[in-house]
Amino acid sequence: MTLSEKLAKNLKARRGKLSQDAFARKLGISRATLTRLENAGQNTTLKTLTQITKSLRCDVGDLFTDPSNN
Repeated sequence: MTLSEKLAKNLKARRGKLSQDAFARKLGISRATLTRLENAGQNTTLKTLTQITKSLRCDVGDLFTDPSNN
C-alpha cells in the first residue's frame, strides 16, 4: 500500500459519517482537495499535512498508520 493510499484510508476513517464538505471545512482545505486525497489521486504538501494534523490534533505519523489497527 502506498503512502497516498494509507493517507486516503485514514482520512476516510477519520471522517466517519461527516460529509466531505463538513470534514473539509474542519480541516481547512477545499472539498475538491479532500476528494482527491481520499481517492489517493493527489499528493499532498507539508503545509496541507500540517493543517490536517492541527485540525485533527494528531501527529503526522498517525495519518499513515492503518486505521483498522486503532
